[in-house]
Amino acid sequence: MNGVNQSVATLVPDPIGDIKLLQITDTHLFANREKGLLGIKTVESYDAVIKHANKYAGTCSAVLCTGDLSQDHSAQSYVDFSDRIKTLKMPCYWLPGNHDMQEVMLPSLLSEGLAQAKQLVSEYWQIILLDSQVSGVPYGHLSESQLTFLEEKLQQYPNKHTLIAVHHHVLPVGSAWLDQHILKNNEQFIALISQFDNVNAVLSGHVHQEFDVEKEGVRYLTSPSTCVQFKPQNNEFAVDDKAPGYRYLVLTKSGKITTQVERIDIGEFKTDVNATGY
Repeated sequence: MNGVNQSVATLVPDPIGDIKLLQITDTHLFANREKGLLGIKTVESYDAVIKHANKYAGTCSAVLCTGDLSQDHSAQSYVDFSDRIKTLKMPCYWLPGNHDMQEVMLPSLLSEGLAQAKQLVSEYWQIILLDSQVSGVPYGHLSESQLTFLEEKLQQYPNKHTLIAVHHHVLPVGSAWLDQHILKNNEQFIALISQFDNVNAVLSGHVHQEFDVEKEGVRYLTSPSTCVQFKPQNNEFAVDDKAPGYRYLVLTKSGKITTQVERIDIGEFKTDVNATGY
């Protein structure tokens, strides 16, 4: 779609003004709950991640879901996503990934009561959620309307610290097979945000692995999937033996970000490279 939804949501900070967040990404759910990717039933690994993340319930301002929520584009997969994310009992804000079908995603999530807001604001911070989907292809691109939306929101609150969320990774992660599916106009994006001194970090999914690099004062973060993990620094497709996970972030009122990746016990969620899927 790559259109812009103008709705704004308010983030409620903790008593000292910090914003605490969870990032859940790349759930890749199917309508058939018995289906999976590389031997992992994605609804079961997602359920295990949500149960683990429940230790943060009541302490976080929101959960950010950064795309590829569905693998098969089905309405049922988005209902299953919603049913579980709502058990965290905090607002959920989301954006599309390359595997999502927005014509199904949007009405399904809205019918389940998940907010459509793409700008989240608190006293000290704003979070901007962008749509980098290009229909039918795995790589990302930010349309002119998305770039204009981003620029307008950065101009609107020049004194607020800013976190930008987008599905596709902006900086190469060092794996050729993944980096060919990067945000293709990343240089244009970086040039835009470099005009503002209030952009603190960019948060992405897509690469199914942890990544944390600072460039020109901006921190670029990616996070594990709730299902299959991709092995870092491999030029050919390779899966990692790490467990599914998610990210916890604290955005302090001073602009500092503290963050950690959390993983479930790997248990039954080991990938099988001989299995079907992906």
